Amino acid sequence: MPACTYCDAPTDAPVTAEDVDGVFCCSGCLEAHRVADGAEHEACCHHDHGHDHGHEAHGAETETTFLHVRGMHCTSCEDFIETVAASTDGIHEAEASYASDMAKVAYDPSRHRESDLPALLSQAGYEAHLTAPADETADQNTVARLVFGGFFGMMVMAVYIVLLYPVHLGGEGLVDLGAEGGTYVLANVWAFTTFVLLVTGWPTLRGAAVSLRVLQPNMDLLVGLAAVSAYLYSGGAVLMGQTDVYFDVTVVIILAVSLGHYYEDQVKRRATDLLSTLTREQVDEARRTTEDGTETVAVDNLAPGDRVLVRAGERIPVDGTVVEGRAAVDESLVTGESLPVTRTAGDDVIGGAVVTNNALTVEVGAAAESTLDRLVHLMWNIQSRQPGAQRVADRIAAVFVPLVLVLAAVAFGWQWISGASATAALLTGLSVLIVSCPCALGLATPLAVASGLRTALERGIVIRDVSLFETAPDVDTLAVDKTGTLTTGAMQVVDAMADATTWRRARAVEQHAAHPVARAIVENRDAVPAGDGAPITATNVRSHPRGVEGRVDGDRVRVGHPEWLRTEGLRLNDTLAERAEAAQQNAQVPVAVGWNGAVQGLIVVGDTLRDEGLAVMDALRGDAREVVVITGDSSAAARPLREHNAIDRVIAEVQPAEKSDLVRGLRDAGAVAMIGDGSNDAPALAEADVGIAFGPTALAADSADVVILRGDLTHIPTVFSLARAARRRIRQNLAWAFLYNAVAIPLALAGLINPLFAALAMAASSLGVVGNSARPLPVADSRPTDGNEK
Repeated sequence: MPACTYCDAPTDAPVTAEDVDGVFCCSGCLEAHRVADGAEHEACCHHDHGHDHGHEAHGAETETTFLHVRGMHCTSCEDFIETVAASTDGIHEAEASYASDMAKVAYDPSRHRESDLPALLSQAGYEAHLTAPADETADQNTVARLVFGGFFGMMVMAVYIVLLYPVHLGGEGLVDLGAEGGTYVLANVWAFTTFVLLVTGWPTLRGAAVSLRVLQPNMDLLVGLAAVSAYLYSGGAVLMGQTDVYFDVTVVIILAVSLGHYYEDQVKRRATDLLSTLTREQVDEARRTTEDGTETVAVDNLAPGDRVLVRAGERIPVDGTVVEGRAAVDESLVTGESLPVTRTAGDDVIGGAVVTNNALTVEVGAAAESTLDRLVHLMWNIQSRQPGAQRVADRIAAVFVPLVLVLAAVAFGWQWISGASATAALLTGLSVLIVSCPCALGLATPLAVASGLRTALERGIVIRDVSLFETAPDVDTLAVDKTGTLTTGAMQVVDAMADATTWRRARAVEQHAAHPVARAIVENRDAVPAGDGAPITATNVRSHPRGVEGRVDGDRVRVGHPEWLRTEGLRLNDTLAERAEAAQQNAQVPVAVGWNGAVQGLIVVGDTLRDEGLAVMDALRGDAREVVVITGDSSAAARPLREHNAIDRVIAEVQPAEKSDLVRGLRDAGAVAMIGDGSNDAPALAEADVGIAFGPTALAADSADVVILRGDLTHIPTVFSLARAARRRIRQNLAWAFLYNAVAIPLALAGLINPLFAALAMAASSLGVVGNSARPLPVADSRPTDGNEK
């Protein structure tokens, strides 16, 4: 039996195509191979191939876990965490991601317990945790530092406004700073500034120290040098009896940057917490059955062939096969399908699914691994590759920061060599550092993003990843998951061949079933003919895998799949049989109702297209984007979609695990936006350049860049219009910041700016960015109006 060219699974019924070399186990693998053009893939399709997903090859004595790390805000932080891990015995490898505030750690379980790892990696103010710490506690600490610094900062600035600035401007202060009283005032200013620098500025100083340790200069280093230099110079001046001090520069720099960092942390927290959601749901222990009963063991200790007992309400720990019991299983966390499925002896079950009723005994599969675990590793691999918006500023800082340091040193040296006093030369160098302090550069992106976030929320759109504003305008392909996105996602009656009696009896029986198809029949009002007489009830109701039966008015009434009624001996006439076959071809569910040896009527239930769906797709396609619809329906059922001009391509028979591969293949031709709603869409949403969750489950929303809250597809064009407007605002802010530095740095190098004016110029540049960002964004509420800006 040949193996599938795409996923290596056995091909019981090989699928081939003239334009593709190879054989495939299903049409989904064929389409995935065609889109990816034969590239290597990390994830397999819906078959269990026994591959090891996400576990690094460090030997049998290696386990992998994920830690939540507080305090990371740049690539230097990532390098520091990884360096600390690499220097720790028993830790093989660590990979940190400040975009998600997490670190993936591979360690030797014989050397360390998982609970030991946070303490090993918590250094230099970074805090590692096995579970995500409460956001409220971290916010309280940060706000306390800002309030503390703001209080003492205002006291410093009050002294400057009343006593020092008048003197600097040629007037007289209220106190003679050269006298004993003046020394006392300056000593208090020094003390207040010390509090601001060491308490409020601690995260910035730590970031600067970390950047030096890993030899990657960043914005924190430049900010720290400017603030500390002004502080040390002013302290020395006080000790020497001078009154020309610049403590105000230190206060302004620290408070401005600290407020910026606080805002950036808030934005990053919105970006994505998918890994937190998944890791919280991972199962650590299992109830293994033995000859003497059951024992609780770690999931890692399970071996293929072991049997585990899963009670109602518990998650299945690993993939396997049911050997005893019958229960409804909720697989929504992993597959995104909201309907519980009945699993009985011989059926395969997936790790991470929840047993909703009864209990199951599951035999551990050959891989002894959970589908949920594989999804965790897949999501890490995808998300850790996506840089945060601040990486751009860090790359600029890698050149900008050393350049400014060199320029400040050159200015100091040139002034000294030219005959200026050491104090004058030092002030010139300090002015270069201060005037170059990249506050405007650091605020340019987050403040424009703040305006974009506010505008989006006013329209019922949640932006969870700020990189959207950089990537969305460049999207070339729009990949759309059909079910729940282009369709309503809710089962409803779409057709019926039934009289009033048939309807009344079908409802009486289906009232006892919890299946969504049954709810659609019971709750349907518009299509139900009005029946005579009082409501009827069903007794002796029994559920079957493909239907429900009960006694109504003395007759045994069966409601379910037409084939089930046939096997129960009920005749199905040709007209009803043809209508049932047509319904299945259109991805709809035919429900037969019968008694007295014959099927008396047919009710068709299905998912319908949203009214606005195709119009929105046509609007997006009009901006030179290709629209591709991805569906698990058969090719025949997907045929009507191919006939619409709003859709360029339809890829049918796609299994959930194949979606991220399809998106990856589409990205070879340009930037891709993915729209989906189910948890099974999470990897595809994260793999796309822009992920848009529409009517999402929590898992899908957390892996997306955008969440549409109001259940209206017409907001999708607004997302792209908003992204273009915000990107223009970001570019304007960055242009202003660079223009400011292009003018201010040469003036400082020439000695034409002293530290005070340098600090004022720096504040003015920041105010310019703030003012520009405060302006309303010009966003179209319908389809984007400017389709040319790429």
